[in-house]
Amino acid sequence: MGFLKQIRSRSRSRIKDTRDQAYDRGSGATGYRESHGARDVGSKLPLPVLDRIFSYVCPHTQDESFLPLEDSMNEDGCMLCDMRDLAQASLVCSRWNESATKRLYVLTLQGVSLPPKGSVIEANLGRHSYRSVRIDAVHYCVKEIELAEKRKRRSFFDRNADPKDAPQQRLQLFSRTVRQSDSLGILVLSLKMPYMTRETYKADLAKTVSALPNLRYVDLPEGFFADDPSCHMLRQELQARCPDIRRMKYASGSEQSLMNLAQTRCWQGLEAVELSQLNIEIAELLRSLSSLPVVRDVKINELRWLDDTILQATSGPARFPPLQKLDLHKVPGITSSGLTAYLSRPEVRENLSTLNLSDCGVLPPRLHEVLASAPYLTHLSITETVSHSFPAEAIPPLASRSLRTLHYEITSAIGSHGISKPHHSYYTYLTESLWSGALPALHTLYVRDEGFPELLVARAPQMRAGEWKQPLDIFTKGLDQVEWKFSSLGATTDLGLGGLSVPRAPALSPPWSGEARRSMVIGNGLGGFLAVPTEDPRDHSKNVQRRSWEDKWC
Repeated sequence: MGFLKQIRSRSRSRIKDTRDQAYDRGSGATGYRESHGARDVGSKLPLPVLDRIFSYVCPHTQDESFLPLEDSMNEDGCMLCDMRDLAQASLVCSRWNESATKRLYVLTLQGVSLPPKGSVIEANLGRHSYRSVRIDAVHYCVKEIELAEKRKRRSFFDRNADPKDAPQQRLQLFSRTVRQSDSLGILVLSLKMPYMTRETYKADLAKTVSALPNLRYVDLPEGFFADDPSCHMLRQELQARCPDIRRMKYASGSEQSLMNLAQTRCWQGLEAVELSQLNIEIAELLRSLSSLPVVRDVKINELRWLDDTILQATSGPARFPPLQKLDLHKVPGITSSGLTAYLSRPEVRENLSTLNLSDCGVLPPRLHEVLASAPYLTHLSITETVSHSFPAEAIPPLASRSLRTLHYEITSAIGSHGISKPHHSYYTYLTESLWSGALPALHTLYVRDEGFPELLVARAPQMRAGEWKQPLDIFTKGLDQVEWKFSSLGATTDLGLGGLSVPRAPALSPPWSGEARRSMVIGNGLGGFLAVPTEDPRDHSKNVQRRSWEDKWC
Protein backbone atom coordinates (compact mmCIF):
# COMPACT_ATOMS: atom_id res chain seq x y z
CA MET A 1 0.00 0.00 0.00
CA GLY A 2 2.84 2.37 0.75
CA PHE A 3 4.28 1.78 -2.70
CA LEU A 4 0.95 2.67 -4.39
CA LYS A 5 0.59 5.82 -2.26
CA GLN A 6 4.08 6.90 -3.31
CA ILE A 7 3.21 6.45 -7.00
CA ARG A 8 -0.05 8.36 -6.56
CA SER A 9 1.66 11.25 -4.76
CA ARG A 10 4.30 11.51 -7.50
CA SER A 11 1.66 11.53 -10.22
CA ARG A 12 -0.31 14.26 -8.44
CA SER A 13 2.77 16.42 -8.03
CA ARG A 14 3.65 15.91 -11.70
CA ILE A 15 0.15 16.98 -12.77
CA LYS A 16 0.37 20.04 -10.52
CA ASP A 17 3.72 21.05 -12.04
CA THR A 18 2.28 20.63 -15.55
CA ARG A 19 -0.69 22.84 -14.70
CA ASP A 20 1.59 25.49 -13.22
CA GLN A 21 3.74 25.50 -16.35
CA ALA A 22 0.68 25.78 -18.56
CA TYR A 23 -0.57 28.70 -16.48
CA ASP A 24 2.79 30.43 -16.71
CA ARG A 25 2.88 29.98 -20.48
CA GLY A 26 -0.66 31.28 -20.83
CA SER A 27 -0.13 34.33 -18.63
CA GLY A 28 3.32 35.74 -19.22
CA ALA A 29 5.14 33.78 -21.91
CA THR A 30 3.06 34.77 -24.89
CA GLY A 31 5.31 37.62 -25.96
CA TYR A 32 2.37 40.01 -26.51
CA ARG A 33 1.90 43.15 -24.45
CA GLU A 34 -1.58 43.70 -23.06
CA SER A 35 -3.15 46.96 -24.12
CA HIS A 36 -5.78 48.10 -21.66
CA GLY A 37 -6.58 51.19 -23.67
CA ALA A 38 -7.43 49.45 -26.96
CA ARG A 39 -10.97 49.74 -28.29
CA ASP A 40 -13.07 46.59 -28.06
CA VAL A 41 -14.81 46.84 -31.41
CA GLY A 42 -16.30 43.34 -31.28
CA SER A 43 -18.30 43.99 -28.14
CA LYS A 44 -19.97 47.03 -29.73
CA LEU A 45 -21.11 45.44 -32.98
CA PRO A 46 -24.87 45.56 -33.61
CA LEU A 47 -26.77 42.37 -32.95
CA PRO A 48 -27.74 41.84 -36.62
CA VAL A 49 -24.06 42.04 -37.59
CA LEU A 50 -23.08 39.56 -34.87
CA ASP A 51 -25.85 37.24 -35.95
CA ARG A 52 -24.59 37.37 -39.54
CA ILE A 53 -21.01 36.66 -38.44
CA PHE A 54 -22.07 33.70 -36.32
CA SER A 55 -24.02 32.32 -39.28
CA TYR A 56 -20.67 31.97 -41.07
CA VAL A 57 -19.03 30.46 -38.00
CA CYS A 58 -21.70 27.75 -37.96
CA PRO A 59 -23.18 27.57 -41.50
CA HIS A 60 -25.58 24.69 -40.91
CA THR A 61 -27.65 26.89 -38.62
CA GLN A 62 -29.21 28.26 -41.82
CA ASP A 63 -31.05 24.97 -42.40
CA GLU A 64 -34.73 25.75 -42.91
CA SER A 65 -35.80 22.50 -44.58
CA PHE A 66 -38.17 19.79 -43.39
CA LEU A 67 -35.73 17.08 -44.50
CA PRO A 68 -34.21 14.27 -42.40
CA LEU A 69 -30.77 14.70 -40.93
CA GLU A 70 -29.24 12.45 -43.60
CA ASP A 71 -30.54 14.69 -46.41
CA SER A 72 -29.70 18.06 -44.84
CA MET A 73 -26.02 17.72 -44.05
CA ASN A 74 -23.41 20.40 -44.66
CA GLU A 75 -20.61 18.67 -46.55
CA ASP A 76 -18.16 21.58 -46.48
CA GLY A 77 -16.96 21.07 -42.93
CA CYS A 78 -17.46 19.47 -39.53
CA MET A 79 -20.75 20.51 -38.00
CA LEU A 80 -19.78 19.52 -34.46
CA CYS A 81 -16.58 21.57 -34.63
CA ASP A 82 -18.53 24.54 -35.98
CA MET A 83 -20.94 24.26 -33.07
CA ARG A 84 -18.05 24.04 -30.61
CA ASP A 85 -16.61 27.27 -32.02
CA LEU A 86 -19.98 28.97 -31.70
CA ALA A 87 -20.32 27.78 -28.09
CA GLN A 88 -16.88 29.17 -27.24
CA ALA A 89 -17.77 32.48 -28.88
CA SER A 90 -20.75 32.78 -26.53
CA LEU A 91 -18.33 32.95 -23.57
CA VAL A 92 -16.39 35.98 -24.83
CA CYS A 93 -18.70 38.68 -23.49
CA SER A 94 -22.30 39.22 -22.55
CA ARG A 95 -23.17 40.80 -25.90
CA TRP A 96 -21.77 37.84 -27.83
CA ASN A 97 -23.46 35.53 -25.38
CA GLU A 98 -26.87 36.95 -26.22
CA SER A 99 -26.43 36.54 -29.98
CA ALA A 100 -24.59 33.20 -29.95
CA THR A 101 -26.96 31.58 -27.45
CA LYS A 102 -29.88 32.34 -29.72
CA ARG A 103 -28.16 30.30 -32.40
CA LEU A 104 -27.10 27.57 -30.00
CA TYR A 105 -30.64 26.87 -28.88
CA VAL A 106 -32.90 28.95 -31.06
CA LEU A 107 -31.35 27.84 -34.34
CA THR A 108 -29.36 24.68 -33.73
CA LEU A 109 -27.85 22.51 -31.01
CA GLN A 110 -25.35 19.71 -31.36
CA GLY A 111 -25.66 18.55 -27.76
CA VAL A 112 -22.11 19.49 -26.87
CA SER A 113 -22.72 22.45 -24.59
CA LEU A 114 -25.27 24.03 -22.31
CA PRO A 115 -26.16 27.72 -22.20
CA PRO A 116 -24.17 29.76 -19.69
CA LYS A 117 -25.96 30.60 -16.48
CA GLY A 118 -27.64 33.96 -16.44
CA SER A 119 -27.97 34.26 -20.22
CA VAL A 120 -31.01 36.07 -21.59
CA ILE A 121 -32.92 34.17 -24.30
CA GLU A 122 -35.85 35.90 -25.92
CA ALA A 123 -38.96 33.85 -26.56
CA ASN A 124 -40.21 35.98 -29.41
CA LEU A 125 -41.04 33.34 -32.04
CA GLY A 126 -41.50 35.88 -34.80
CA ARG A 127 -38.08 37.49 -34.55
CA HIS A 128 -35.94 34.63 -35.86
CA SER A 129 -36.40 32.76 -39.11
CA TYR A 130 -35.90 29.22 -37.86
CA ARG A 131 -34.98 27.18 -34.78
CA SER A 132 -33.52 23.76 -35.51
CA VAL A 133 -32.07 21.23 -33.08
CA ARG A 134 -29.58 18.88 -34.69
CA ILE A 135 -27.88 15.95 -32.96
CA ASP A 136 -25.03 14.49 -34.99
CA ALA A 137 -23.41 11.14 -34.27
CA VAL A 138 -19.77 11.81 -35.14
CA HIS A 139 -17.27 14.50 -36.05
CA TYR A 140 -16.74 14.81 -39.78
CA CYS A 141 -13.04 15.49 -39.35
CA VAL A 142 -9.89 13.82 -38.01
CA LYS A 143 -10.94 14.62 -34.45
CA GLU A 144 -13.38 11.70 -34.55
CA ILE A 145 -10.48 9.21 -34.54
CA GLU A 146 -9.23 10.54 -31.23
CA LEU A 147 -12.68 10.81 -29.68
CA ALA A 148 -13.69 7.30 -30.76
CA GLU A 149 -10.67 5.91 -28.95
CA LYS A 150 -11.50 7.87 -25.81
CA ARG A 151 -15.07 6.57 -25.80
CA LYS A 152 -13.80 2.99 -25.72
CA ARG A 153 -11.37 3.57 -22.85
CA ARG A 154 -13.57 3.64 -19.76
CA SER A 155 -10.72 3.32 -17.25
CA PHE A 156 -7.05 2.44 -16.96
CA PHE A 157 -7.80 -1.26 -16.56
CA ASP A 158 -10.63 -1.39 -19.12
CA ARG A 159 -9.15 -0.23 -22.41
CA ASN A 160 -11.43 -2.23 -24.75
CA ALA A 161 -14.86 -1.44 -23.36
CA ASP A 162 -17.90 -0.91 -25.54
CA PRO A 163 -17.91 2.65 -26.89
CA LYS A 164 -20.40 5.11 -25.49
CA ASP A 165 -23.39 6.02 -27.60
CA ALA A 166 -22.73 9.72 -28.05
CA PRO A 167 -26.04 10.57 -29.83
CA GLN A 168 -28.05 8.98 -27.01
CA GLN A 169 -26.19 10.97 -24.38
CA ARG A 170 -26.67 14.18 -26.36
CA LEU A 171 -30.38 13.47 -26.75
CA GLN A 172 -30.74 12.83 -23.02
CA LEU A 173 -28.83 16.01 -22.14
CA PHE A 174 -30.99 18.04 -24.48
CA SER A 175 -34.16 16.42 -23.13
CA ARG A 176 -33.15 17.26 -19.57
CA THR A 177 -32.37 20.85 -20.55
CA VAL A 178 -35.68 21.61 -22.27
CA ARG A 179 -37.70 19.85 -19.58
CA GLN A 180 -36.06 21.96 -16.89
CA SER A 181 -36.34 25.24 -18.81
CA ASP A 182 -39.64 26.18 -20.44
CA SER A 183 -38.04 29.25 -22.03
CA LEU A 184 -35.80 26.99 -24.12
CA GLY A 185 -38.44 24.41 -25.00
CA ILE A 186 -40.77 26.91 -26.65
CA LEU A 187 -37.96 28.11 -28.95
CA VAL A 188 -37.25 24.78 -30.63
CA LEU A 189 -39.10 24.27 -33.91
CA SER A 190 -37.15 21.40 -35.47
CA LEU A 191 -35.45 18.29 -34.07
CA LYS A 192 -33.13 16.17 -36.21
CA MET A 193 -31.12 13.12 -35.20
CA PRO A 194 -29.40 10.08 -36.75
CA TYR A 195 -31.43 7.15 -38.05
CA MET A 196 -30.31 4.64 -35.42
CA THR A 197 -30.92 7.11 -32.60
CA ARG A 198 -34.56 7.69 -33.48
CA GLU A 199 -35.12 3.98 -34.14
CA THR A 200 -33.57 2.81 -30.86
CA TYR A 201 -34.44 5.45 -28.25
CA LYS A 202 -38.14 6.04 -28.86
CA ALA A 203 -38.90 6.58 -25.16
CA ASP A 204 -36.27 9.32 -24.87
CA LEU A 205 -37.64 10.91 -28.03
CA ALA A 206 -41.17 10.88 -26.62
CA LYS A 207 -39.99 12.60 -23.42
CA THR A 208 -38.18 15.21 -25.47
CA VAL A 209 -41.06 16.16 -27.78
CA SER A 210 -43.38 16.49 -24.78
CA ALA A 211 -41.36 19.57 -23.77
CA LEU A 212 -41.40 21.17 -27.24
CA PRO A 213 -44.88 22.69 -27.71
CA ASN A 214 -43.95 24.69 -30.84
CA LEU A 215 -42.24 21.83 -32.68
CA ARG A 216 -42.79 21.84 -36.45
CA TYR A 217 -40.59 19.00 -37.65
CA VAL A 218 -38.97 15.98 -36.00
CA ASP A 219 -37.11 12.97 -37.36
CA LEU A 220 -39.34 10.00 -36.52
CA PRO A 221 -38.77 6.21 -36.64
CA GLU A 222 -40.14 4.32 -39.63
CA GLY A 223 -42.65 2.46 -37.47
CA PHE A 224 -44.33 5.76 -36.59
CA PHE A 225 -45.53 6.22 -40.18
CA ALA A 226 -47.14 2.75 -40.22
CA ASP A 227 -48.86 2.99 -36.79
CA ASP A 228 -46.49 0.46 -35.24
CA PRO A 229 -47.48 -0.35 -31.62
CA SER A 230 -43.94 0.40 -30.43
CA CYS A 231 -44.48 4.05 -31.42
CA HIS A 232 -47.88 4.46 -29.74
CA MET A 233 -46.56 6.52 -26.82
CA LEU A 234 -44.54 8.72 -29.17
CA ARG A 235 -47.61 9.36 -31.33
CA GLN A 236 -49.73 10.25 -28.30
CA GLU A 237 -47.14 12.74 -27.06
CA LEU A 238 -46.69 14.29 -30.49
CA GLN A 239 -50.42 14.74 -31.07
CA ALA A 240 -51.08 16.09 -27.58
CA ARG A 241 -48.06 18.37 -27.12
CA CYS A 242 -47.05 19.36 -30.68
CA PRO A 243 -50.09 20.66 -32.58
CA ASP A 244 -48.01 22.66 -35.10
CA ILE A 245 -46.34 19.77 -36.98
CA ARG A 246 -45.68 20.80 -40.60
CA ARG A 247 -44.57 17.56 -42.30
CA MET A 248 -45.95 14.00 -41.95
CA LYS A 249 -45.83 10.70 -43.81
CA TYR A 250 -48.55 8.04 -43.94
CA ALA A 251 -47.47 4.56 -45.06
CA SER A 252 -49.20 1.21 -45.31
CA GLY A 253 -50.97 0.50 -42.01
CA SER A 254 -51.67 4.13 -41.07
CA GLU A 255 -54.94 4.51 -42.98
CA GLN A 256 -56.90 5.12 -39.78
CA SER A 257 -54.54 7.88 -38.66
CA LEU A 258 -54.95 9.57 -42.03
CA MET A 259 -58.74 9.43 -41.81
CA ASN A 260 -58.59 10.85 -38.27
CA LEU A 261 -57.21 14.10 -39.69
CA ALA A 262 -60.68 15.05 -40.93
CA GLN A 263 -62.37 14.01 -37.68
CA THR A 264 -60.05 15.28 -34.94
CA ARG A 265 -58.68 18.30 -36.85
CA CYS A 266 -55.20 17.38 -35.62
CA TRP A 267 -52.13 19.07 -37.11
CA GLN A 268 -53.99 21.71 -39.08
CA GLY A 269 -50.65 23.31 -39.93
CA LEU A 270 -49.42 20.43 -42.09
CA GLU A 271 -47.66 21.80 -45.18
CA ALA A 272 -46.06 18.64 -46.62
CA VAL A 273 -47.74 15.22 -46.70
CA GLU A 274 -46.39 11.96 -48.13
CA LEU A 275 -48.76 9.08 -48.94
CA SER A 276 -47.12 5.71 -49.57
CA GLN A 277 -48.67 2.30 -50.30
CA LEU A 278 -52.03 3.10 -48.70
CA ASN A 279 -55.27 1.15 -49.10
CA ILE A 280 -58.03 3.71 -48.70
CA GLU A 281 -61.07 4.91 -50.60
CA ILE A 282 -60.64 7.92 -52.86
CA ALA A 283 -63.45 9.76 -51.05
CA GLU A 284 -61.75 9.27 -47.67
CA LEU A 285 -58.42 10.36 -49.11
CA LEU A 286 -59.94 13.54 -50.54
CA ARG A 287 -61.73 14.27 -47.28
CA SER A 288 -58.48 13.99 -45.32
CA LEU A 289 -56.46 16.15 -47.72
CA SER A 290 -59.15 18.82 -48.02
CA SER A 291 -59.24 19.14 -44.21
CA LEU A 292 -55.68 20.56 -44.28
CA PRO A 293 -56.02 24.30 -44.94
CA VAL A 294 -52.35 25.14 -45.62
CA VAL A 295 -51.02 21.98 -47.29
CA ARG A 296 -48.78 22.90 -50.26
CA ASP A 297 -46.64 19.81 -50.92
CA VAL A 298 -48.04 16.31 -51.55
CA LYS A 299 -46.07 13.22 -52.55
CA ILE A 300 -47.98 10.11 -53.68
CA ASN A 301 -45.89 6.95 -53.82
CA GLU A 302 -46.97 3.53 -55.13
CA LEU A 303 -50.74 4.02 -55.06
CA ARG A 304 -51.36 1.93 -58.17
CA TRP A 305 -55.13 1.88 -57.65
CA LEU A 306 -55.35 5.67 -57.88
CA ASP A 307 -56.74 7.16 -61.09
CA ASP A 308 -57.72 10.50 -62.61
CA THR A 309 -60.94 10.79 -60.61
CA ILE A 310 -59.01 12.14 -57.62
CA LEU A 311 -57.89 15.14 -59.71
CA GLN A 312 -60.99 15.66 -61.84
CA ALA A 313 -63.31 16.63 -58.97
CA THR A 314 -63.70 20.38 -59.54
CA SER A 315 -66.61 21.10 -57.18
CA GLY A 316 -67.68 20.14 -53.69
CA PRO A 317 -65.98 20.40 -50.30
CA ALA A 318 -63.87 17.24 -50.75
CA ARG A 319 -61.50 17.81 -53.65
CA PHE A 320 -57.77 17.72 -54.24
CA PRO A 321 -56.25 20.86 -52.68
CA PRO A 322 -54.25 23.43 -54.69
CA LEU A 323 -50.53 22.78 -54.26
CA GLN A 324 -47.17 24.35 -54.94
CA LYS A 325 -45.44 20.98 -55.38
CA LEU A 326 -46.89 17.67 -56.57
CA ASP A 327 -44.81 14.49 -56.66
CA LEU A 328 -46.24 11.35 -58.30
CA HIS A 329 -44.17 8.15 -58.11
CA LYS A 330 -45.41 4.85 -59.53
CA VAL A 331 -49.02 5.98 -59.97
CA PRO A 332 -49.87 4.63 -63.46
CA GLY A 333 -53.56 5.51 -63.16
CA ILE A 334 -52.98 9.27 -63.29
CA THR A 335 -52.62 10.52 -66.87
CA SER A 336 -52.20 13.84 -68.61
CA SER A 337 -56.00 14.19 -68.82
CA GLY A 338 -56.29 14.14 -65.04
CA LEU A 339 -53.49 16.68 -64.61
CA THR A 340 -55.01 18.95 -67.25
CA ALA A 341 -58.37 18.83 -65.46
CA TYR A 342 -56.64 19.59 -62.15
CA LEU A 343 -54.79 22.55 -63.70
CA SER A 344 -58.02 23.94 -65.12
CA ARG A 345 -58.83 25.34 -61.67
CA PRO A 346 -57.46 28.91 -61.40
CA GLU A 347 -56.17 28.51 -57.83
CA VAL A 348 -54.20 25.42 -58.89
CA ARG A 349 -52.85 26.90 -62.11
CA GLU A 350 -51.50 29.97 -60.32
CA ASN A 351 -49.82 28.08 -57.45
CA LEU A 352 -48.27 24.93 -58.92
CA SER A 353 -44.54 25.53 -59.47
CA THR A 354 -42.98 22.05 -59.13
CA LEU A 355 -44.21 18.83 -60.74
CA ASN A 356 -42.36 15.50 -60.46
CA LEU A 357 -43.56 12.51 -62.50
CA SER A 358 -41.90 9.11 -62.16
CA ASP A 359 -43.30 5.96 -63.78
CA CYS A 360 -46.78 7.47 -64.08
CA GLY A 361 -49.43 7.44 -66.76
CA VAL A 362 -48.26 10.80 -68.10
CA LEU A 363 -46.36 9.79 -71.25
CA PRO A 364 -43.73 12.09 -72.81
CA PRO A 365 -45.75 12.60 -76.05
CA ARG A 366 -48.54 14.16 -73.94
CA LEU A 367 -46.26 16.24 -71.76
CA HIS A 368 -46.82 19.37 -73.87
CA GLU A 369 -50.47 19.38 -72.76
CA VAL A 370 -49.44 19.61 -69.11
CA LEU A 371 -46.98 22.43 -69.80
CA ALA A 372 -49.60 24.38 -71.72
CA SER A 373 -51.94 24.20 -68.70
CA ALA A 374 -49.31 25.24 -66.12
CA PRO A 375 -48.15 28.80 -66.93
CA TYR A 376 -46.28 29.25 -63.63
CA LEU A 377 -44.42 25.93 -63.54
CA THR A 378 -40.67 26.41 -62.86
CA HIS A 379 -39.48 22.85 -62.18
CA LEU A 380 -40.57 19.75 -64.11
CA SER A 381 -39.23 16.22 -63.74
CA ILE A 382 -40.30 13.20 -65.78
CA THR A 383 -38.72 9.76 -65.40
CA GLU A 384 -39.98 7.01 -67.69
CA THR A 385 -38.87 3.68 -69.11
CA VAL A 386 -40.09 3.28 -72.69
CA SER A 387 -40.31 0.25 -74.95
CA HIS A 388 -41.59 1.97 -78.12
CA SER A 389 -40.20 4.83 -80.16
CA PHE A 390 -41.65 8.31 -80.13
CA PRO A 391 -44.82 8.60 -82.27
CA ALA A 392 -44.23 9.61 -85.87
CA GLU A 393 -47.16 12.04 -86.12
CA ALA A 394 -46.65 15.75 -85.65
CA ILE A 395 -46.68 16.63 -81.95
CA PRO A 396 -46.31 20.21 -80.67
CA PRO A 397 -42.98 20.94 -78.99
CA LEU A 398 -42.55 21.42 -75.27
CA ALA A 399 -43.40 25.05 -74.61
CA SER A 400 -43.24 27.07 -71.39
CA ARG A 401 -42.15 30.62 -70.63
CA SER A 402 -41.65 29.95 -66.91
CA LEU A 403 -39.85 26.57 -66.83
CA ARG A 404 -36.28 26.91 -65.50
CA THR A 405 -35.29 23.34 -64.58
CA LEU A 406 -36.19 20.21 -66.56
CA HIS A 407 -35.39 16.61 -65.62
CA TYR A 408 -36.02 14.63 -68.81
CA GLU A 409 -34.82 11.15 -67.85
CA ILE A 410 -36.05 8.69 -70.48
CA THR A 411 -34.48 5.23 -70.68
CA SER A 412 -35.18 2.15 -72.79
CA ALA A 413 -36.73 -0.93 -71.27
CA ILE A 414 -34.61 -4.05 -70.92
CA GLY A 415 -34.99 -6.30 -73.93
CA SER A 416 -36.05 -3.58 -76.36
CA HIS A 417 -35.52 -4.66 -79.97
CA GLY A 418 -34.54 -2.56 -82.96
CA ILE A 419 -31.58 -0.98 -84.68
CA SER A 420 -31.53 1.89 -82.19
CA LYS A 421 -32.83 2.15 -78.68
CA PRO A 422 -36.34 3.64 -78.32
CA HIS A 423 -35.22 6.42 -76.01
CA HIS A 424 -33.12 8.08 -78.74
CA SER A 425 -36.26 9.27 -80.54
CA TYR A 426 -37.50 10.93 -77.35
CA TYR A 427 -34.29 12.95 -77.05
CA THR A 428 -34.61 13.94 -80.71
CA TYR A 429 -38.01 15.40 -79.84
CA LEU A 430 -36.41 17.25 -76.92
CA THR A 431 -33.75 18.81 -79.16
CA GLU A 432 -36.45 20.01 -81.56
CA SER A 433 -38.30 21.60 -78.64
CA LEU A 434 -35.14 23.34 -77.42
CA TRP A 435 -34.16 24.76 -80.81
CA SER A 436 -37.71 25.91 -81.52
CA GLY A 437 -37.28 28.60 -78.87
CA ALA A 438 -40.36 27.49 -76.93
CA LEU A 439 -38.43 27.20 -73.64
CA PRO A 440 -36.85 30.66 -73.27
CA ALA A 441 -36.40 30.53 -69.48
CA LEU A 442 -34.84 27.05 -69.30
CA HIS A 443 -31.51 27.19 -67.48
CA THR A 444 -30.79 23.64 -66.25
CA LEU A 445 -31.40 20.35 -68.03
CA TYR A 446 -30.87 16.77 -66.81
CA VAL A 447 -30.94 13.89 -69.31
CA ARG A 448 -30.04 10.19 -69.19
CA ASP A 449 -28.32 10.17 -72.58
CA GLU A 450 -24.57 10.64 -72.48
CA GLY A 451 -24.41 11.85 -76.08
CA PHE A 452 -27.23 14.38 -75.82
CA PRO A 453 -25.03 17.55 -75.90
CA GLU A 454 -23.46 16.44 -79.19
CA LEU A 455 -26.91 15.59 -80.56
CA LEU A 456 -28.20 19.02 -79.60
CA VAL A 457 -25.36 20.81 -81.38
CA ALA A 458 -25.44 18.52 -84.41
CA ARG A 459 -29.09 19.31 -85.09
CA ALA A 460 -28.61 23.08 -84.80
CA PRO A 461 -27.96 23.73 -88.53
CA GLN A 462 -31.05 21.73 -89.49
CA MET A 463 -33.33 23.88 -87.35
CA ARG A 464 -34.76 27.18 -88.41
CA ALA A 465 -32.93 30.14 -86.95
CA GLY A 466 -34.71 30.08 -83.64
CA GLU A 467 -32.39 32.31 -81.69
CA TRP A 468 -30.94 30.75 -78.55
CA LYS A 469 -30.55 33.60 -76.10
CA GLN A 470 -29.78 32.10 -72.68
CA PRO A 471 -26.99 29.74 -71.54
CA LEU A 472 -28.03 26.18 -70.76
CA ASP A 473 -26.38 23.90 -68.18
CA ILE A 474 -26.67 20.28 -69.30
CA PHE A 475 -26.13 17.36 -66.94
CA THR A 476 -25.85 13.95 -68.58
CA LYS A 477 -25.55 10.45 -67.16
CA GLY A 478 -25.48 7.11 -68.95
CA LEU A 479 -27.17 3.95 -67.79
CA ASP A 480 -23.95 2.52 -66.37
CA GLN A 481 -22.72 5.75 -64.79
CA VAL A 482 -23.08 7.05 -61.26
CA GLU A 483 -22.03 10.68 -61.54
CA TRP A 484 -23.53 13.46 -63.60
CA LYS A 485 -21.34 15.00 -66.31
CA PHE A 486 -21.63 18.73 -66.84
CA SER A 487 -21.42 20.77 -70.02
CA SER A 488 -22.76 24.16 -71.03
CA LEU A 489 -24.34 25.58 -74.14
CA GLY A 490 -24.05 29.29 -74.81
CA ALA A 491 -26.01 31.59 -77.07
CA THR A 492 -26.13 30.83 -80.80
CA THR A 493 -23.80 33.73 -81.51
CA ASP A 494 -21.19 32.16 -79.22
CA LEU A 495 -21.33 28.72 -80.81
CA GLY A 496 -17.96 28.35 -82.39
CA LEU A 497 -16.39 25.25 -83.85
CA GLY A 498 -18.38 22.32 -82.58
CA GLY A 499 -20.90 24.59 -80.84
CA LEU A 500 -20.56 22.97 -77.44
CA SER A 501 -18.34 24.57 -74.85
CA VAL A 502 -16.09 22.39 -72.79
CA PRO A 503 -16.84 22.06 -69.10
CA ARG A 504 -15.86 25.22 -67.29
CA ALA A 505 -12.56 25.21 -65.46
CA PRO A 506 -12.89 25.30 -62.60
CA ALA A 507 -16.56 24.31 -62.19
CA LEU A 508 -16.60 23.08 -58.64
CA SER A 509 -19.65 22.75 -56.43
CA PRO A 510 -20.34 20.72 -53.25
CA PRO A 511 -20.05 17.02 -54.17
CA TRP A 512 -23.30 15.06 -54.26
CA SER A 513 -25.33 18.12 -53.20
CA GLY A 514 -28.85 16.83 -53.66
CA GLU A 515 -29.30 16.99 -57.45
CA ALA A 516 -25.92 16.88 -59.19
CA ARG A 517 -22.17 17.02 -58.91
CA ARG A 518 -19.84 19.22 -60.93
CA SER A 519 -16.23 18.14 -61.45
CA MET A 520 -13.19 20.36 -61.86
CA VAL A 521 -11.23 19.77 -65.06
CA ILE A 522 -8.02 21.37 -66.32
CA GLY A 523 -7.40 21.75 -70.05
CA ASN A 524 -4.11 20.80 -71.66
CA GLY A 525 -4.36 23.34 -74.50
CA LEU A 526 -4.98 20.68 -77.16
CA GLY A 527 -8.67 20.04 -76.64
CA GLY A 528 -8.15 17.43 -73.94
CA PHE A 529 -7.77 17.44 -70.18
CA LEU A 530 -4.95 16.72 -67.78
CA ALA A 531 -5.09 13.54 -65.73
CA VAL A 532 -5.65 14.00 -62.03
CA PRO A 533 -2.57 12.73 -60.15
CA THR A 534 -2.91 10.07 -57.51
CA GLU A 535 -1.21 9.87 -54.15
CA ASP A 536 0.54 6.59 -55.00
CA PRO A 537 4.33 7.03 -55.09
CA ARG A 538 6.15 6.69 -58.35
CA ASP A 539 8.30 3.71 -59.15
CA HIS A 540 11.73 4.96 -58.15
CA SER A 541 14.80 3.25 -59.56
CA LYS A 542 18.45 4.07 -59.67
CA ASN A 543 17.96 5.80 -63.06
CA VAL A 544 15.07 7.97 -61.86
CA GLN A 545 15.84 10.89 -59.61
CA ARG A 546 13.50 11.20 -56.61
CA ARG A 547 11.40 14.36 -56.67
CA SER A 548 8.60 15.75 -54.55
CA TRP A 549 4.95 14.95 -55.21
CA GLU A 550 4.37 18.46 -56.48
CA ASP A 551 5.99 17.67 -59.82
CA LYS A 552 3.19 15.28 -60.73
CA TRP A 553 1.33 18.23 -62.23
CA CYS A 554 4.22 18.84 -64.65
